[in-house]
Amino acid sequence: MKTIIRNASIVNEGKIAIADILMVNERIEKIDPKIELSKNIRFREINAEGLYLLPGIIDDQVHFREPGLTHKATIYSESKAAVAGGITSFMDMPNTIPNTLTQELLEEKYLIASKTSLANYSFFMGIDQNNLDEVLRTDNENVCGITDDGLYFNNEKGILANYPEFLETLFSKTDSLVALHCEDDQIIENNVIKYTKLYGENIPFELHPLIRSEDACITATKRVLEIAKKHNTRLHLLHISTLAEANLFDNKIAVRDKRITAEACIHHLWFSDKDYERLGAKIKWNPAIKTENDQIGLLAALLDDKLDIIATDHAPHTLDEKNYNYFKSSSGGPLVQHALNVMLEFFHQGKISIEKIVEKMSHNVAEIYRIKERGYIREGFFADLVLLDLNHEWKVSPENTLYKCQWSPFNNQLFKSSIKKTFVNGNMVYDRGLFNETDKGHRLKFEKFR
Repeated sequence: MKTIIRNASIVNEGKIAIADILMVNERIEKIDPKIELSKNIRFREINAEGLYLLPGIIDDQVHFREPGLTHKATIYSESKAAVAGGITSFMDMPNTIPNTLTQELLEEKYLIASKTSLANYSFFMGIDQNNLDEVLRTDNENVCGITDDGLYFNNEKGILANYPEFLETLFSKTDSLVALHCEDDQIIENNVIKYTKLYGENIPFELHPLIRSEDACITATKRVLEIAKKHNTRLHLLHISTLAEANLFDNKIAVRDKRITAEACIHHLWFSDKDYERLGAKIKWNPAIKTENDQIGLLAALLDDKLDIIATDHAPHTLDEKNYNYFKSSSGGPLVQHALNVMLEFFHQGKISIEKIVEKMSHNVAEIYRIKERGYIREGFFADLVLLDLNHEWKVSPENTLYKCQWSPFNNQLFKSSIKKTFVNGNMVYDRGLFNETDKGHRLKFEKFR
């Protein structure tokens, strides 16, 4: 199948240029100001005049909940929401049931995705203190990395940032990319005791960032960074939530050359502690959404290249699971359908360029994970593309929200931009509210050495 997208404003590698793109089957065959084909060649033509064409967004941190938690979400349902939001590839975390702690369980998730995912996919190998030998078998060319993220959801003292001796062993042995969640358990526990004495079980949600505090985050982050630098580990730090942490990272090295990289997440960029009164448990994430100073500082750190990419940490729960007191309400929420729209709102507000959005949501993710032939609009690369209208307003509502959990923290939010079409491997999987589910996404492939 041949498709020509004509007269698109192509946003790629720091530039915007109007050109045509020829897609043949799964790949971009040609980029040129004017592409002409022989009259006897059949092709589909899409007029993109006035529209912007971006490389597909790559989200390196999602929780699509399958297997074992499919009342919240499935790979099918959330990948559908993702492509409607311009995300063409995702990397999923291991806190499913059972936890993804063996190579066999890991491959079972890949099998499910091969049959149901509308987006391209990869799955992290989970690590705890009991499966190191299994983790060291991970195939770097076929698996995005190893992580402990989410594996504390049944054990609040489970994350590895609190076990420096184990990290010494892991970091000295692995050649995989290691992605970690950094919060200090003891500091959090002390804060829980403090506020429980004051409020009992009815702790106000606005105290969440004081319980899972800046101190808890920066203490754990510094500990992990010290060990990683000692062993020259390829470390990626997930969901940085404070300006103090962001200032720990280097912006003097090209992203591909960094041994330590870090990300900001959509909810930490959009919300602040002022929003707890209005949204309560709906914006309860771990690590917590913090102050307005942190919110502003994280965006500044992205612009300054101290933080390298933007992710979602999409972690859906049902509203019933959110509708409890502070201790019992689940942490996390759905984001993949609206993440690009959020960043485009910042563009409209003059806070970030569209070129920088593409760098942080596509190019740099491909560079950090060494993803093969994706993340850019280049001849020969896979045709993962997003066509969007920067001037087509729409409002988020339950009727147009695609998550299986059926709610969004952005309900009633008016967005100025809209995603018109999403192509995955050359297949127009999303077209103005309609889906083509004939072709499924592909397993992401990676360079062996990170």
